[in-house]
Parts: sequence; structure tokens; C-alpha cells
Amino acid sequence: MITHTFRGRDFLTLIEYTKEEVDTILDVALDLKRKFALGEKHRLLEDKTLFMIFYNQSLRTRNSFEAGMTQLGGHAHFLDPKKIYTPALEGEEEAYSTERVSDVARVLSRMGHGISIRMYGDPVGWEYGKAHRIFREFAKWSDIPIINMECDKYHPCQALADVLTIKEKYGNDLSKRKFVMSWAYSPSIEKPLSVPQSAIIGASFTNINITLAHPKGFELDPEVLDFVKKNSENNGGTFEVSNDMEEAFKDADVVYPKSWTSLENIPPNVPEPRLGNTKELYEANKSWICDNNILTKCNNNVIYMHCLPCDRGFEVTNEVIDGPHSVVFDQAENRLHVQKAVMALTM
Repeated sequence: MITHTFRGRDFLTLIEYTKEEVDTILDVALDLKRKFALGEKHRLLEDKTLFMIFYNQSLRTRNSFEAGMTQLGGHAHFLDPKKIYTPALEGEEEAYSTERVSDVARVLSRMGHGISIRMYGDPVGWEYGKAHRIFREFAKWSDIPIINMECDKYHPCQALADVLTIKEKYGNDLSKRKFVMSWAYSPSIEKPLSVPQSAIIGASFTNINITLAHPKGFELDPEVLDFVKKNSENNGGTFEVSNDMEEAFKDADVVYPKSWTSLENIPPNVPEPRLGNTKELYEANKSWICDNNILTKCNNNVIYMHCLPCDRGFEVTNEVIDGPHSVVFDQAENRLHVQKAVMALTM
């Protein structure tokens, strides 16, 4: 366990953390989860304030952060960008409706102890990477930690919850286990890449064997894939990519079927989002659904995961998500515990 590298540090992506640091966060999360179960007070952030800026709607993320801050003895402020002067990058300001990110970051730094942000998709015109650049701009000017509650590239809090859930079910030695992060069909094509990218990043800090499965046209960020391959190998695991869902699910211990949009059809790869092209890709792959039939390809004790909300009847059938293999509500609860660990360590 490492203890001296967290205080005051931003939490934007797991890529910037070491395996020892990730393991420490998970250890702290388990300790806080035990205390929560036993009803033991753990007011580690008494009288401290977290500012939460939500450009997108949220159920699990908002409530897990708010509940977490309450349990840690602090307070979380919900900030709707439409109700404040919307933080904007230099050159993108609009008179009396926006405020430069550098100003917002420095003001909030004088008043609280952490700033958490969620932003992807429509607020940045589906320009891949722009939301993350805005998070970086906040981090540049803020004197207090910036916590990523999901951007267009990364969702590190979700990834921590994913890894914690897998370890709770299978233990710390995952060398003989197979984890499948799979694309799945949805009628909604406006899904960011942050969850699948962070899921495989998180898994690569263990020795699990990772398979990324998706139809052609749904490739993830090459930089993420390169990191996952190297990090997985360094930690004793493997990484491979498949374009066949049934083949990928063969002998799987963990399956995580989730829709995400086509990177090749959004800026900066194209001048404007090509939603029609993405829709065609989606409609051509309606068979990518997680049902009881495809689970027969997996190991008998396979666990089904999803970050939620899921698109029932499309990404997954009711029989699977409400069935004995589903751990999605354990996964959702673990968001609370890992985020409390991140806040306690950094704030």
C-alpha cells in the first residue's frame, strides 16, 4: 500500500496512476465499505466541500458522490451549468452567459476542497476529447483536486467500481479469468466511449485476460488500446480484440456488453458528427445482444456487468440483467465506496 502520493492530486484517468496506487484506492474502498456495512462513522472529510458540475444528467454518479460526501462528514454542492455562468474555454465565451474556466476554477478553489465534473456528448458537440481538455483546463487553474465524474474519454470512477466488483466475486488472482468488454446494440447511438475505454484500462491493472469485442466501425481510441496492451502484459494478463461476439464470449468469466458510438463518425475525425453513418452501423449489428443463449458460451459461473442505465431488450434481456449471473447492483453500490476512497485520499 502506498500512502503519500494522493493528497491534493487530480483524478482524471487511471492511466496517470500506478498499479500500487490503484490497489491502494481499492483497499481503502473495501475498508470504507466494511465501515458502511457495520454502521461505523468515518467522517474523514468533516466540514469539507465538493463542488459537482454536471453538464449531463445523472442518477448513480450524482447520488453516490453526494451520499459519499455526507458519509465522510462533508457536503457536496450540485452545480447546474445552466444555473451558473457556464464554464467555457478561452475564446468560446459568450457575454453574460459563460465564465472562463480559469476564473471558475480559481474561485471554487478559494471556497472548497474538491471539484468534480461530468461532461461529454452534446455539451461539446460530440467532439471527441474536448470535454477532457476542459477537465485539464480546470486542473491547470485549480488549487484543489479535480475529479472526473465522466468525460468523453474516461470514466475512472466506474472503472474502479468494475474492478472492485470483479475482485469481490473472484478474488485478487485473476490470471485464469477472462474479461470481455463487448459492444452491444441500442436504438440510441449517442453513447460516449468513456465506459468501455476505462473498463479495459481498469482491468489491465490486474492479471485478468481481456478481450475487447465489437463490430468493425466501433474501434476504441488507439492510445487507450496501446496502454491497455502494455499495462496488461506488465501485470501478467493478456489483451486481444475480436469482431465476433459469440467467439469472444467463449469461456468468459466476466461479460460487460455496452453500447458506444462510432469514433470514426465524430469530430475531430470528421468535421461534423455523421449520425446517419453511425445509425447504419448500429442497425447492421442488431444481433449484438446479451441474452441467455449467448451466456451458454461462457463459463457456468459467469458474471454479467453493466454500468447502468442499460437499454433493456436491446443491450441485454430482462432474463440476464435480473437473473442469477447479474452483479449490476453490486457494481452500482461499489461506485459509492470507490469514490469515497478517491475523495478521502485526494481531498
